[in-house]
Amino acid sequence: MVYAIVRAGGRQEKVSVGDFVTLNRVAGAAGSTIELPALLLVDGEKVTSAASELAKVKVTAEVLEDLRGPKIVIQKYKNKTGYKKRQGHRQELTKVKITGISA
Repeated sequence: MVYAIVRAGGRQEKVSVGDFVTLNRVAGAAGSTIELPALLLVDGEKVTSAASELAKVKVTAEVLEDLRGPKIVIQKYKNKTGYKKRQGHRQELTKVKITGISA
């Protein structure tokens, strides 16, 4: 089993070939290919974590679609002052498919 830990959109994700991952929005149109930086590579019993060896590792992914996450409602209220504030947020996301991990 080969998998890698990659840095993607401010988070770290465990990925292997064929996985579908939802990341924070990355630049690129649907159908384009992006490369994600690897932080750790596990190939069976061999674990690679040295920065010099990880510089050679390429994790490629294909952009499938851009989408938006669920709506998050933010409400603020202060008692006895008449202060109320309501705000919403939907995170911009990108769905990608991991196409290759090469060392």
